[in-house]
Amino acid sequence: RNMSSAGPEGRKKMRDCDGLIDSLVYYIQGAIADHEPNDKATENCVCILHNLSYQLEVELPESYARSIYVQRRNIPTNDRTPGCFGTRSRKVKEKQQDTPLPEEKSNPRGVESLWHSTLIRIYLSLIAKSTRNYTQEASLGALQNLTAGTGPMPFAVAQTVVRKANGLPSIRTMLHVNHPAVKKTAVSLLRNLSRNTSLQNDIAREVLPDLVSILPESVPESDIACETTASVCYTLYNLTQSSSHNARLLLNANGLPKIITISMNDSNMFSKASKAASVLLCSLWSHTDLHNAYKK
Repeated sequence: RNMSSAGPEGRKKMRDCDGLIDSLVYYIQGAIADHEPNDKATENCVCILHNLSYQLEVELPESYARSIYVQRRNIPTNDRTPGCFGTRSRKVKEKQQDTPLPEEKSNPRGVESLWHSTLIRIYLSLIAKSTRNYTQEASLGALQNLTAGTGPMPFAVAQTVVRKANGLPSIRTMLHVNHPAVKKTAVSLLRNLSRNTSLQNDIAREVLPDLVSILPESVPESDIACETTASVCYTLYNLTQSSSHNARLLLNANGLPKIITISMNDSNMFSKASKAASVLLCSLWSHTDLHNAYKK
């Protein structure tokens, strides 16, 4: 677990180690089958896989990249993957609608397992069944890493999480836990998923009211809560930018007063949340059909 966070070279060595990833997945599958999702070894295994999925799309060997992107359309190979917890992630261009899904191997081995639907379902199962915060955070973080880019792999993983594996209910539950890091990572994952234009209505229907409900009544005092608030605002921005219907959902969930209050904060320390709220307000105002409802 320590070695898996040692940097790009360490990650590469561990991904290339014959049987290592397969063994980690095998152990977690056994723990879930035995109804023991809370043991320390499972936590360690998931944390290793979380670290090995960091910047995976960028760091994949050419042989894997060619096989995954055999159908790709003009997606740059040097596209940098956003950070592990998403707070420094740059905005990505929404190319997903034209991105064909990569074909999935029925019996993945080694590094192929890291983006396979089998492991995605394992992460979602642990999020739902484990009560261990580090296991929850690592599972959410692995999915966040895998959905962070703009190529076929992140697109396919997002489709699997939302539609094939019905993962939104489990992720939504994590929005309401008392552990700040778990909540922050859940929001960051939703922010990545919400960039996928084909999934935005599904996400809004399932979790938009929950996102509004966890917005604070005023600017939060801690750094991690501030970052979470900013990430919520950017997720809501993605969900409402092109949808007047979703903007009305936000309005009906009484989100507007909270967003206005957060946007009016003057403190430099918390400008990240205030800026995100201001960007969201500007986008909401672009829906001219809602102006009368806003005024009321």
